[in-house]
Amino acid sequence: MCGIVGVIGRGPVNQLLYDSLLLLQHRGQDAAGIATSNGNHFNMYKAHGLVKDVFRTRNMRSLPGTSGIGQVRYPTAGSSDSVEEAQPFYVNAPFGITFAHNGNLTNWRELRESLFSVDRRHINTNSDSEVLLNVLAHELQRAANGVSLDESAIFRAVNAVHRRVKGAYAVVAQISGYGLLAFRDPHGIRPLCLGKLETPGGTEWMVASESVALEGSGFTFVRDILPGESVFISLDGLVSSERCAEGAIHAPCIFEYVYFARPDSVLDGVSVYGSRLRMGEYLADKLARTLRLGDIDVVMPIPDSSRPSAMQLSERLGLNYREGLIKNRYVGRTFIMPGQAVRKKSVRQKLNTIGMEFKGKNVLLVDDSIVRGTTSREIVEMARAAGANKVYMASAAPPVRYQNVYGIDMPTQNELIANGRDEDEIARIIGADALIYQDIEAMQKSVTDLNPGLTHFDTSCFTGQYVTGDITPEYLDQLGRTRHSAQDDASGLLFNMGYAAEEDGPG
Repeated sequence: MCGIVGVIGRGPVNQLLYDSLLLLQHRGQDAAGIATSNGNHFNMYKAHGLVKDVFRTRNMRSLPGTSGIGQVRYPTAGSSDSVEEAQPFYVNAPFGITFAHNGNLTNWRELRESLFSVDRRHINTNSDSEVLLNVLAHELQRAANGVSLDESAIFRAVNAVHRRVKGAYAVVAQISGYGLLAFRDPHGIRPLCLGKLETPGGTEWMVASESVALEGSGFTFVRDILPGESVFISLDGLVSSERCAEGAIHAPCIFEYVYFARPDSVLDGVSVYGSRLRMGEYLADKLARTLRLGDIDVVMPIPDSSRPSAMQLSERLGLNYREGLIKNRYVGRTFIMPGQAVRKKSVRQKLNTIGMEFKGKNVLLVDDSIVRGTTSREIVEMARAAGANKVYMASAAPPVRYQNVYGIDMPTQNELIANGRDEDEIARIIGADALIYQDIEAMQKSVTDLNPGLTHFDTSCFTGQYVTGDITPEYLDQLGRTRHSAQDDASGLLFNMGYAAEEDGPG
């Protein structure tokens, strides 16, 4: 999962790109990068870390130009710690392209082999994004047929990309001397939207992963880029678009609404905040059928993304709402280290209890999702240590039983607490007196109530049904081996440095 942005401006865009990446920081905290175009010259800077830590004044001064792209990276399974895998990427042939990608390709290994053996293009990293860039560059070369590019040739190239590539991908790319290209995979798994700003010098355009990046930068939201659609914005600010994928079926990742997107964003016509309120309503209805409401004294969210669901649940059921868990926003990241004691310390550094809200009460804790269950178990223990009489847990999402292969770095299936277990078993493991999960149908209705035009979703981590149709048990096994190998390598390196491998992801 990453955040991407692209801009065609009427003045310097480096500050605008920086500000937009700050607004997308929640989509990736591993690395950040910006590439601008100044005439026919690209300028680029990228490094590990948060946006505010990566870019200094000297870096911003080295990024002149009136167009550019940027990315914040969230690492997926098997990704390298090398800064070479931070984005944007760059190729100098056939036209000079800088490129940023959000998502994950499921056939990148086969593509990488064909790029080497057939297309004669060299790949420097193990990043699927570099593979996708080189597929695009090769198809642009073929579509242009040795002459200058035009919009028709660009769209033909993207059509060819769609035919070769499988997986999730939302892309922004600068083509030197031509303009900004943005496109989205045929299922629209990852979000991408378009905005504009009228200035005295003319119209400026922005493409970004979420509407919050547009609105927070002063741009007006125009529309979502459609699944399989390409949008090209010339350096003069002329916009053209075309659906470049045959048989596109819109199936956005529903986990964007559950966890990843900011609540103040609107994705594919749906308010993320509104969908989370609806999740709270549907969860309340199920809870009313499952538990004795008189046994619950207070409802509490587990900060932060579960707050709208918890508020709406408490209001619908007429239960008291309290903030009993306080999140430390300035603590360092959570790390995985050998031994449960260190994991427990990490959770307790991030969250602290307000004892008066727990003491002697039956507490319902509401979370957005439960993945490994490690954090849930520690929070239940914290609630009991603070004096709670009983601790119930409710999840605004259904049980996560399968791996995500489209850009979310989830654990392997065997590491998921809901794998092969029912709610009573999971409740015993996390130490809760009862556990209530959202139903899949209710989760989907939380979104479709706000946009009935959405009829399909990627719900693969809940159902094991993958919308691209190319995921096999063998693929998942290989993904698991890759993930464990990467974790072992990172653990060994960082443990020797006094740290441990990073734990990313929801739950």
